[in-house]
Amino acid sequence: MAGRDGERAVVRALVDAHGETYAHEAGITLQNTPQPLYRLLVLAHLLSARIRGPVAVAAARALHEAGLRDPRRMAAASWQERVDALGRGGYRRYDERTATQLGEAAELLLDRWGGDLRRLRAEADGDVDELRRLLREFPGVGPSGAAIFLREVQAVWPEAGPQVDAKALQGAGRLGLPQDPDRLLALAGGTEPAVLSSALVRAALDKDVAEDTLREAAAR
Repeated sequence: MAGRDGERAVVRALVDAHGETYAHEAGITLQNTPQPLYRLLVLAHLLSARIRGPVAVAAARALHEAGLRDPRRMAAASWQERVDALGRGGYRRYDERTATQLGEAAELLLDRWGGDLRRLRAEADGDVDELRRLLREFPGVGPSGAAIFLREVQAVWPEAGPQVDAKALQGAGRLGLPQDPDRLLALAGGTEPAVLSSALVRAALDKDVAEDTLREAAAR
């Protein structure tokens, strides 16, 4: 198949096989409530490092299992407790620096927004650029971390979407799809933008995902 029908087949094959948000993979039932939003912030922080996605997801799960699932507990934990939890998730290359940053970020969230990212959202007042800027104030959450958070949170913060960011567009390019957010969303039909974006990011990060998707689309 060629043209628009072929592009739709590629998108369908990609979403069918890899249409899972990173939040879902990390065991986060994303809602507009303090704890899942905080866990998403931590996950975005971990994913933004130069480390494999599955390792970052495993580390986020390990922090949760260690009880470090809200900013108050994260801030109260010792640096070594944070290092140990990250290590159990296999997040060893950046564990010491990340343990420090997680503690500092939790303290900032508590001091400035009472531990509730919804207050940060209210401060941004619907301005996505301001939301991005505020997220980048957290230690360890740079441009990449803010982009990851916004890509995932659009499922519950509509003003953040539709978000198909630069990394997702890289995946589209690898798949021979148009590198235009509006065209990609149209090809995806009713697929949630967060799901589409996550699938495209997986294609950007793993050439096997892209190759398998193209083979599956051709076979349909």
